[in-house]
Amino acid sequence: MDALTGAWQWLTTAANWAGGKGVWHRLAEHVQISAVCLALSCLVALPVALWLGHIGKGGALAVNLSNVGRAVPTFAVLVLLTLGPLGSQGEWPTVLALVLFAIPPLLTNAYLGIREADRDAVEAARGMGMSGPQLLLHVELPLAYPLLMTGLRSAAVQIVATATLAAMAGGGGLGRIITAGFGNYDTAQVVAGAVLVAALALAVEGVMVAVDRLCDPMRGRRRAARSGRGSRARRGERDDHAMAVGGAA
Repeated sequence: MDALTGAWQWLTTAANWAGGKGVWHRLAEHVQISAVCLALSCLVALPVALWLGHIGKGGALAVNLSNVGRAVPTFAVLVLLTLGPLGSQGEWPTVLALVLFAIPPLLTNAYLGIREADRDAVEAARGMGMSGPQLLLHVELPLAYPLLMTGLRSAAVQIVATATLAAMAGGGGLGRIITAGFGNYDTAQVVAGAVLVAALALAVEGVMVAVDRLCDPMRGRRRAARSGRGSRARRGERDDHAMAVGGAA
């Protein structure tokens, strides 16, 4: 309880939010490195996953290889990269480690989304004369959207939570608040840093959910379907009521 009280006092102290070592600066660093890593992960994983899912070949091998990568601890990868030639290249060891960590959920979900798209809809579109790229962009991708966004949300939250490891390699971000707390034997600062990381991860999850709903290509159809079901239900209720009144008469 003392640690929580101390963390609250640390977070409500204005001096801890200002300056080059303050929360706002560390938060900006954390968001920046997370955004870069997520963008690079999408550029690597999504084209491969979508194409393999479309042609139906080699996807299982790619998914299995990416899942093997999940078994390797991100911190171990970061240490190896830091000790290697990339160790003198600033943030690159952290970026590469986080990209490798984020690829599996992106690759797996995008591939499965394409492969599990409604085959009847795909065959109907192919019968209408759509080319391969048209079929992928206008039929398979919209149908795969829910799974694809699930993978994107998972990768985004994982990157934000794991980017705290950047501090171990001398990088920036909210992890520097935690490591500074450990260095000063300040438990309140450590807890405060952990709370900030958790709050940022929750905020990112909320933003991704909002983006998911706004960008859903099937949103209009789903709304129409729900409205149709509601109308049918209301008509059924009216019919049942009319029958009950008629029977009573």
